[in-house]
Amino acid sequence: MTRLPRSKQILRADIAMRHSDEKWMAEAIKVGRQARVWSAPNPAVGCVIVRDDALLAAGFTHPTGQQHAEIHALSQIDDAVGATAYVTLEPCSHTGHTGPCVDALIGAGIVRVVLSCVDPDPRVAGKGVAKLESAGIDVTTGVLEAQAHDELKGFFLRLSRGWGRVTVKMAISADGRSAMASGESQWITGAAARADVQAWRAESDVILTGSGTVMADDCALTLRQCENRLSEADWQRALAKPTARAVVDSSATITHDAKVVSGDTPTFLFVRSDAQASTDMPSSVSYIPLDAQEKGVDLKAVFKLLGDKGANEILVEAGPTLVGALQQADLIDRWLIYMAPTMLGADARPAHAAVFKKLSDAPRYSVTGHELIGDDLRIIMRAAQDS
Repeated sequence: MTRLPRSKQILRADIAMRHSDEKWMAEAIKVGRQARVWSAPNPAVGCVIVRDDALLAAGFTHPTGQQHAEIHALSQIDDAVGATAYVTLEPCSHTGHTGPCVDALIGAGIVRVVLSCVDPDPRVAGKGVAKLESAGIDVTTGVLEAQAHDELKGFFLRLSRGWGRVTVKMAISADGRSAMASGESQWITGAAARADVQAWRAESDVILTGSGTVMADDCALTLRQCENRLSEADWQRALAKPTARAVVDSSATITHDAKVVSGDTPTFLFVRSDAQASTDMPSSVSYIPLDAQEKGVDLKAVFKLLGDKGANEILVEAGPTLVGALQQADLIDRWLIYMAPTMLGADARPAHAAVFKKLSDAPRYSVTGHELIGDDLRIIMRAAQDS
């Protein structure tokens, strides 16, 4: 039998290892998505432990003070000696609410660690890799890095600029209108699209709206368990740590009987420092005063304060005025648009109130996803330079 030259044997082995690494890292990314509903301020990391190309365990990040993804995976098996750990983000090397994950991997007898992304947190930032390598563990980085980075983008943005990823959700007609001239908008989209929104709410760390939307709709902005892409286990985790609510309420017009301040869900009301705050709000409601500006409050300051509270993913569900202000200030990272197959007419309300004088001033986006949800078209897009 003719044998391949050694150089080609090595090349084939490298290709086979790369394919195996990508297969198992894709699984780690998938597992990490289960953490989205409750991991903040920590990133939603996934980890799978593999030996002889067989899955031994899978783990994901738990709420603050509980298991990180690596610890969750290791806790499920008695013997990890000689195994490989695939982790979407560099394991921590410092002691915070929990001990260093690198120590757990080393102590478990892991011989190889494959990573997607190096952790930009200055407490880690390569220190985890260095500690693993100093213990004789083989470390490979950058496997499916782009995919994992997108999954963790809110966390990365919060570390680099002070607030997480801002996603604006809108329901619009095919002619780009968000409500009738009277303000009537329930419901432009169908039941399937509204159920899909609940999954996005659950996977966000805070839902932001404006006082105008609260006054018009008396919205609660709470999670409603329903049939969508989230599993029953996902929903149990989401409901154990409900998504916080925030309202830009410059003049402190919201009253204690509004649905948005009902229940035990943490709720933040951003008001001007000279506004007269109500004294009869539930204990779950916090007023956050901001310096007054000509048009209310500084929206960048709102996001910065939400970042300080650990919000990696910020979902905006608001009307044309607030969305237009965010658009005008270039504060939107991603659009989540549900387009219904209906026409509302020329006098209906626009999607947002931003004004651009020239075509060249209008922002351009890249469509990163489009799918029919029931009868409605869901479009996901982000800034073209970020694609």
